[in-house]
Amino acid sequence: MVSNLLADAGLSEENDAFVREMVSGVMQNKPELDEHIKRFAPAWPIDQISAVDRNILRLAIFELLIDNRVPVKVAINEAVELAKGFGSDNSSRFVNGVLGSVSTLVTR
Repeated sequence: MVSNLLADAGLSEENDAFVREMVSGVMQNKPELDEHIKRFAPAWPIDQISAVDRNILRLAIFELLIDNRVPVKVAINEAVELAKGFGSDNSSRFVNGVLGSVSTLVTR
């Protein structure tokens, strides 16, 4: 599925590789990422968080806690911008709040 989407995206080889790494990393670590979401958004059962917000959180938490290539503020800001662009009216505040809490776990 990712290959089909990327084929139509017209990305450079470098960007294509980056997207594949991110998607693969999120998928491989999904249970751990979801545990962090559950821990830092306890009022929201994970299946009740919109798919957009849930996946933005998964990607950002992966970047923050596992990938370690992006500075904390950059990962959070990118996630908030994605939430503004693709989520609901309250998504950016929700994503920012959860990621602000998750960022306390970052040890770099």
